[in-house]
Amino acid sequence: MLKDEFQYYIQNQNELVSKYDGKFLVIKDQKVVGVFDNKVEAFENSKEKYELGSFLIQLCTPGNSAYTQTFHSRVSFTVNHAK
Repeated sequence: MLKDEFQYYIQNQNELVSKYDGKFLVIKDQKVVGVFDNKVEAFENSKEKYELGSFLIQLCTPGNSAYTQTFHSRVSFTVNHAK
């Protein structure tokens, strides 16, 4: 579930930022399965490997400025967690 993937990112954000700051992470099954320079690359690569809606693409940055994300599934929608 994408909520679980996002929660994994939040819980591990500091460690992930120290390794991947500024990169787009593909998170599936609560682990990083891909690291990319842009979200198009991340999506194109991941859609070939995983079912749409089963992975999260998250910009890895400090703080909560990147918490607005588009989740790709059969229906695309945006969730904004920024305050």
